[in-house]
Amino acid sequence: MQASDRFNINSQLEHLQAKYVGTGHADLTRFEWAVNIQRDSYASYVGHYPMMAYFAIAENESIGRERYNFMQKMLLPCGLPPEREDD
Repeated sequence: MQASDRFNINSQLEHLQAKYVGTGHADLTRFEWAVNIQRDSYASYVGHYPMMAYFAIAENESIGRERYNFMQKMLLPCGLPPEREDD
């Protein structure tokens, strides 16, 4: 294996990590993974107007209120983090 091959593999891995949430990190906890997925989902909802309109109609709220609620949920999407066990 040459140095250029190693650089190419690392750059591909970095590309996958940037494109897909949660790929390639062995030290990522289950909670952090869930938070990433939830935040990504909320960001997608806020970014797509038809989806926001759907949620607004389903919850009988205005689109602005739904956007605000989703932004607030992005702060702590899965609640408080669990306590860490330091060994």
